[in-house]
Amino acid sequence: MQTLSPVKAAEREIFMDVLRGFAILGIFIANLGSGFSGYNESAHATGPLLAQDWDHKMTFLHHMFIEGKFYSIFSLLFGWGIALQIKRGLDKGTDALPTIKRRLVFMLLLGAIHLLIWTGDIVFFYALLGFLLLPCRKFSNKTLLVTGITLIVLPILLYAAKSQWHWLNAPSDLLFSTGQKLDLKLTGITSEAEYFEYAKHANWWDILKGNISGFFFRYGYLFFVSRIPKVMGMFLIGYALGRSDFYKNIAQNKKIIYWIIGLGLLIGLPANFYLARYMTYFSNDYWSMKIKGLYQTIFYALGVVPLAMAYVGIFMLSFQSNAGKKLMSVLTPVGKMAFSNYFLQSLVGNFVFLGPGLGLTGTIGPFYYTFFGIGFFIIQIIISTIWLKYFNYGPLEWLWRSATYKKWQPMRKTETISA
Repeated sequence: MQTLSPVKAAEREIFMDVLRGFAILGIFIANLGSGFSGYNESAHATGPLLAQDWDHKMTFLHHMFIEGKFYSIFSLLFGWGIALQIKRGLDKGTDALPTIKRRLVFMLLLGAIHLLIWTGDIVFFYALLGFLLLPCRKFSNKTLLVTGITLIVLPILLYAAKSQWHWLNAPSDLLFSTGQKLDLKLTGITSEAEYFEYAKHANWWDILKGNISGFFFRYGYLFFVSRIPKVMGMFLIGYALGRSDFYKNIAQNKKIIYWIIGLGLLIGLPANFYLARYMTYFSNDYWSMKIKGLYQTIFYALGVVPLAMAYVGIFMLSFQSNAGKKLMSVLTPVGKMAFSNYFLQSLVGNFVFLGPGLGLTGTIGPFYYTFFGIGFFIIQIIISTIWLKYFNYGPLEWLWRSATYKKWQPMRKTETISA
């Protein structure tokens, strides 16, 4: 029987890249449904790439196994990564905070650019919340975990409160109304249905104008669904995970991982089944602040993070075997270039579905766009693997790192990377 042993630092970072690559795949499939494809089940449209029964079943599976889980994993990795950067600074006897703050500033700038490409961006949002995470580094690991879990279930209370006192929706209402006014002024659009029709025929300049107003719709949505506490909660848990060297000492933590997987599946699977039911059949109730919307919020809080953590635990244990490590390491190049691959997915999504490209908005359902997402991800694995044979970083990672350290970093493999 193979014995689990302490994980070396380099191996830990490879695992993080593997997990990051896995998260990028799930995020892309989720984004194809929530933003790029323009699929609308209630429109009852027909076409060669629309399969009503299969699309309905696939939508249910997406809600059950994908919805929220992959941005939760990405959030966990973000907090974990910040913790490792601070630990490295302490090990070297230096203060890592100035470097991390510069990193977040340039992350904001890159996120702002990405918002102009696609309004579903998470980079800008993560950078903003990253500044809120830094003061929390002084918390004990126990406080981080308790606060993180509290933030994850907080949307239940917030939704119930907003259902009773509608003035609590003021931030999202203000952002939505601002977006509507800008939309009318810049594009003449007055509804979501009009936007998808507009997107089929608009040129790139028109798309850009729509994305400017789309920023306000995006952040109105993030406020409405209480995404801030959800992401911050995972940031804090990830930070505790990284600072405690949990993964580095995986042999000692094996029982905890089994508990995480067991409880994650035991609680997460039934909760996500009901989450999928409410999202599939009663989605309007959620936006109308009705009682079934509260039930959906409860099942989201009880299901999404536990199942996401079960995914992480399964990956942790699988990566300890030689066969698992070899198989899962295929994802490493994509994870190492996660920033570049995330942007590339947006560019490809725009080209495939928007009018200036192939204009396939509303013509591909969940069944087929899921296979498209997986197929393109395989292409990203191939491209990333070839790229990293010759270069140290992905193109955006190189720019980001160079800006962070205020000097051009060695890009080609033939150059030496400074410590």
